[in-house]
Amino acid sequence: MSYMALYRKWRPNNFDEIQGQDAIVQTLRNQILYDRIGHAYLFCGTRGTGKTSIAKLFAKAVNCQNPVNGNPCNACPSCLAVNRQNSLDVMEIDAASNNGVDHIREIREQVQYSPVEGKYKVYIIDEVHMLSSGAFNALLKTLEEPPSYVIFILATTEKHKIPVTILSRCQKYDFKRISVDTITGYLSVLMEKEGIDAETKALRYIAGAADGSMRDALSLLDQCIAFYLNQKLTYDNVLEVLGTVDTSVFSRLLRHVLAGETGEVLSIIGQMIGEGRELSQFLSDFLWYLRNLLLLKDQEGAEDSLDLSSEAIAGLREEAALVETSTLLRYIRVLSDLSSQLRNATQKRILLEVGFIRLCTPQMETDDGSLLERLRLLEKRMEHGVPVMTAAPQPDLPPTPKPPSRETALASLEKRFSPAQAADLKQIASEWNRIVSQTAMPMQRFLQAARIAVSQDSNIIQLLFEHDGIEKGYFEKNHQQNLEILSDFVAQKTGKKIKFECAVQQRNRTQESNYIDLSKIHLPVTFE
Repeated sequence: MSYMALYRKWRPNNFDEIQGQDAIVQTLRNQILYDRIGHAYLFCGTRGTGKTSIAKLFAKAVNCQNPVNGNPCNACPSCLAVNRQNSLDVMEIDAASNNGVDHIREIREQVQYSPVEGKYKVYIIDEVHMLSSGAFNALLKTLEEPPSYVIFILATTEKHKIPVTILSRCQKYDFKRISVDTITGYLSVLMEKEGIDAETKALRYIAGAADGSMRDALSLLDQCIAFYLNQKLTYDNVLEVLGTVDTSVFSRLLRHVLAGETGEVLSIIGQMIGEGRELSQFLSDFLWYLRNLLLLKDQEGAEDSLDLSSEAIAGLREEAALVETSTLLRYIRVLSDLSSQLRNATQKRILLEVGFIRLCTPQMETDDGSLLERLRLLEKRMEHGVPVMTAAPQPDLPPTPKPPSRETALASLEKRFSPAQAADLKQIASEWNRIVSQTAMPMQRFLQAARIAVSQDSNIIQLLFEHDGIEKGYFEKNHQQNLEILSDFVAQKTGKKIKFECAVQQRNRTQESNYIDLSKIHLPVTFE
């Protein structure tokens, strides 16, 4: 007989063998014992937590001719037919490949016929969220008023995709992730039955990598056993097969990052790549390492929430004493953003290296977390003495002419223009920042780069730009209509029709004598 994978070979044959779902098992067993069986069930939860296994056990148990404490006997013709997967009363349907209306209509026709051998006809629909909306509608009537001998068991990993009308007609059972302790204990029992020597530390690491999924744990264990066939399964063997990293590497990596030793950090990353480690998994594991440090640093009694040995926790406490909480939060934020980018990146190594360079060189960034990290590094350098950098002597430059003051600008307006014209220009000048903030992009962006001024002999407002570049070109060249749009917008906001022109700002006395700088005027707001 060909080899059978562990997760298939050791699939539970009764409710007593189910791991980590005690509340659900007890509820279903009581329904069988006291004949309170419902007509529709919804099993929800992440992959590998026992949804399909319990569905098959329940289907066997309700039709078993000799049940024992709610468990199927696995000896009667009905149980044997289910075990051989040729039972006419238990139908397992994959909704991922049978998700159309026609498939559900076939089920509606079949439910009219009574069971062949057992008491109930059971339909197990796996990945039910994959059904089309039309298929859900076709299933709805059958779920609402099924024959007394029909049971529907719907299984899904994505309950939120199922219509509320379906949910309300089912008994809902939420399958929780299986704990590391439970998975480790089960794997230890299986290793004894298989006659394979394995370290508890190795099995525990596999259990943690499975992320609450018993099926994933068995698949990973199968993979490790195959690589080291007829050998003892050790912790180091598991790390090598799964392409993961020992926490001692994370300790060294963190210390180099804290010290800003970019070269050493990149060397560790290069070493991991050379050993064939998967970069996304490497980053994910390092994030969990930082998360554990954060919990130990700021949470009293956090040891109970960390599924780690006392030796590992002692090592983490030593690391946590070396790093500030704000620094950990910054590292986690930067690496979490990097993790989402890494999934679809074509150059993962480059992206990962740049992310760690950011951690080592907070001076490259300006956010609050980076500023705190820069202060930490500066304080550390000051403890050892920081050399004072003297500024290089600057060449003598001609004094910059002092720009005209607000009072000068106001006086020039009142001198050069009539009272009505001066009042209009004052109002526009005082409201200019608000006007700019209410314009649409990209005009708002280009107006922010301009100063406003008015000619001594005209009431045309000049938009003064530092260079004859893209900002000025936006309002000239092929965009002359933008000046008209701006004029209309100002008229709408102030009731004053003003013409605008563009010019390049020249820092000389000639221009200052020809123009009045309206940017110097800041008067109280006079309109909404």
